[in-house]
Amino acid sequence: MATSGDAWIERWLSSERFALYVRKSGGDRTRALALYEWNAKLSAAFLHDLNHFEVALRNAYDTQLVDATVAGDKHWTDKATARRLFPEHLRTDPGTGKVKDANRVPINKIGQARRAAGEHPSSGKIVAELMFGFWTYMTSDIHEKTLWVPYLHKAFPPNTDRAKIHHTLGDLREFRNRVAHHEPILDAPEARRRQLVFAMRLLRPEAFDHFTAHSDVSAVLARRP
Repeated sequence: MATSGDAWIERWLSSERFALYVRKSGGDRTRALALYEWNAKLSAAFLHDLNHFEVALRNAYDTQLVDATVAGDKHWTDKATARRLFPEHLRTDPGTGKVKDANRVPINKIGQARRAAGEHPSSGKIVAELMFGFWTYMTSDIHEKTLWVPYLHKAFPPNTDRAKIHHTLGDLREFRNRVAHHEPILDAPEARRRQLVFAMRLLRPEAFDHFTAHSDVSAVLARRP
């Protein structure tokens, strides 16, 4: 329970937000505030590593997809190539029962990225405008034949399991969203660290030593209040 001396905490964080940390601290408000600060520092450390991984992922995929560019296009994000890579794929939405094109979203995202990149954008600028969720979607089952088999598997070591990679990337996407929205990451952060390390080692083994040497995640994890 808040006292007159520390009621500012709820005014700052909101009662609902701080209550989680109080519960995790067994009712100890001093420890709860320390846990909140630790969560913020851990989030910052993870965001650093996730940013490095996102850049590695999009550049690795872009390198492979350059070979997909059809005659008349300059880059795989151009209209004809993008539509070949993301053909109409009709699926029934289990929630609404309506039939939808599962690839309409990535096609729209590419269009948005091209517009956001400016009037005469470089391919690098377009790639940078595409969000993490776009890249993680590329390993879904519907892209087995159009993206994974002909192109994206080459970004990983031989015999890499697409489904395992997709599961890992999905977890990291959800985790990154929590971090970006300042949500608690108190549950299983070590598991997310292992997934991030696993994915980076597969994707960019030549950069892995630099990646781990400049990561503060393990050090912050060890200082949990």
